[in-house]
Amino acid sequence: MNKADTLTSTVVIAIDGPAASGKSTVARALAARLGYRFLNSGDLYRAITWNCLSQDVDCRDTGAVASAVGNSHVEIGCNGTDYYPIVDGADSRAHLREQVVNANVSPVSAVPAVRYILSAAIRAHAQSRQTVVEGRDIGSAVFPETPYKFYIDAPVQVRQRRRRNQGQTEEIAQRDLIDSTRSTDPLTIAPGATVIDSSTLDVAGVVNAMLEKLREQGLVGGIGIPPMMSESHRQDADTV
Repeated sequence: MNKADTLTSTVVIAIDGPAASGKSTVARALAARLGYRFLNSGDLYRAITWNCLSQDVDCRDTGAVASAVGNSHVEIGCNGTDYYPIVDGADSRAHLREQVVNANVSPVSAVPAVRYILSAAIRAHAQSRQTVVEGRDIGSAVFPETPYKFYIDAPVQVRQRRRRNQGQTEEIAQRDLIDSTRSTDPLTIAPGATVIDSSTLDVAGVVNAMLEKLREQGLVGGIGIPPMMSESHRQDADTV
């Protein structure tokens, strides 16, 4: 890809996987190696969850969550290398890993209206950019067009131990069940994705495996992303 191409083309590397698989760490490291920016889509869902909690919305009331999110303004900011969520003008990054958010993010993320709005914001933001995006449905639902797809996995026991080492009490098996059985865009291995087991590799090992696959693919050209937003949500797309 020449310099002119990088200024105008859209390249998305999609990285999916279950909770505590290590996908955020390796996605950020891969973005740094490539000189791309990094977006953790899960932070958008956490920010929306925090916003709902701040409004005393019952996060298990699908209708109430859909209404609250539909009336919220979602933006994506940038600190130079990483993208981050802004909801209703508030930067909630300090709250995204709080236990109350951990306990409520799965039901909020399962609401179809939430997934529609946030997926649309991510698609719009990726236009004419080179981005590594990680989440649970990036390659399967948000960017099914990209040829650059990875699924990072590890046994549930390994992932549970990682969470506990991080001082978190999230039950990984329960989170997996919710993520994989929700009706809208469930966690799944996207067609064409390269699966990497992170339990036996360090961060550098996973990143090197991904780089090797990307070299095989050539990593040339961009991908077309069809418009998938209604006009009412178009204003939610982008802030840098």
